[in-house]
Amino acid sequence: MTIDLAGANTQAGDISYLIGYAQSLPDTDMSKIAVAGYSWGGLAALFAAARDNRIDALVSLDGSLRYFPALVKQSGDVQPEHMALPLLAFTQGEISLEDEQRYFKDASQGPDVLNAWTHGDLITVHMLGLAHVEFSSTNQRNESMWKLVSLKNDYQREDGITGYALMARYTLQFLDAYLKHDASALAYLQQTPAQHGIPAHTITVNFRPAEGAPASIDTYRDALGRQGFAHAVEVYASMQKENPDFKLDETAIDDWAQRLIAEDHVPEAVALLKLNVHNHPDSDSAYRSLGEAYARQGNQSLARASYQHALEKNPHDSDAIQDLKELQSQSSAKK
Repeated sequence: MTIDLAGANTQAGDISYLIGYAQSLPDTDMSKIAVAGYSWGGLAALFAAARDNRIDALVSLDGSLRYFPALVKQSGDVQPEHMALPLLAFTQGEISLEDEQRYFKDASQGPDVLNAWTHGDLITVHMLGLAHVEFSSTNQRNESMWKLVSLKNDYQREDGITGYALMARYTLQFLDAYLKHDASALAYLQQTPAQHGIPAHTITVNFRPAEGAPASIDTYRDALGRQGFAHAVEVYASMQKENPDFKLDETAIDDWAQRLIAEDHVPEAVALLKLNVHNHPDSDSAYRSLGEAYARQGNQSLARASYQHALEKNPHDSDAIQDLKELQSQSSAKK
């Protein structure tokens, strides 16, 4: 790995590859995906989230998204000011946001990611007793590392261990809040450390809720996560009412639905594909995909009707012709 734009892009690609691999496992719930990255991995995770809409939340363990804003700018397509994901950002104690220019020569050459993160909830946890290396579990277990850590003021190794435990606790609450929609976990994040019995001079926490998130496929996906796929058409209509220029891309919705089908979430896929038909009533491919989902669901009558609608739109749709023949053959075999 190289510490440059190419290196960040490569690692971001690795993250998406691993998500794809997880999709092939039998016990993976692909509707709940968060990516956590330590140091340089925090920057790579940001890049991946900007490009892969399967990612629902981000955790940055003193991630380099703070320290290499020039690379964020150079990426061209990583725009934190437009991202609507929740972000949990842990920061080390000895470097403040205001002091970064003293340490990183390119700190003023791109967006301050945390300041720009206004369209997704942002929880910033300032770990007052942790140096950068202490955010790594491997380093926490490395006796040699502790000899190299420059301890300052009255923070000792025990404070570093306590800080790491608190980081794990806040990460769990964050994942429960945003992936499991646990109201008590969200309340925990919004409360002060003192309310949880955490000693003063250990951490500070700032919860900044999202402001006016722009309508996008990500915000639409978040809304369905809260309201349910059965409301796919209503949620879209509501978002369009507030943002008349907002349009869902037919191919993007179809790709999303195909992933859901592959994960055996067929009812959710049907809801999305019905939305596609609603939005694109003249599209033969939209009807064909809906027919395939109905067939997968075992609803042959609705599958047949959808294939016939596809052929009404495009009599030369060879895939719809073949799918309809296979469906009719299956029906004949059962008789």
